[in-house]
Parts: sequence; C-alpha cells; structure tokens
Amino acid sequence: MEFAPWHWIVVGLVAVLLFGARKLPDLGKGLGEGLKGFKEGLKGVTDEPTSATKPGETAHIVTPKVDEAPKV
Repeated sequence: MEFAPWHWIVVGLVAVLLFGARKLPDLGKGLGEGLKGFKEGLKGVTDEPTSATKPGETAHIVTPKVDEAPKV
C-alpha cells in the first residue's frame, strides 16, 4: 500500500486543522533547527576503537570543535 497524492492532501488538511495555518511554519522551522543541531552534534563522533580503547569500553570519541574552548 503506497501513499497516493490524495493521501498527502488529507494529511496536510489534518495538520492544518490540528495546528492552524499560523503554527505550521513555526513547527517546520523548529524541526529543521532541531535536525541541524543534531547533525552538528554528530560531527566529531567516531565509532572506531583506537589503541587506547580497552576491551568492554565504548569507542565513542568526541572531538571538540576548534572554535570551542574546553569548559573547566
């Protein structure tokens, strides 16, 4: 079962009825900013173990951005 164009029209109408036409752009903007922040947060995270990783430890390494100073 695939979505036909009229399915998307019904989904759009339900969204307008639930949130109102004025709120939809704000919801889209917030969703876009959230996804952008999530992608930015994933930068610098690796899943590959290094020689310093001990067995049983997680291999997630977070590399700080150059423009960020360490918070002490």
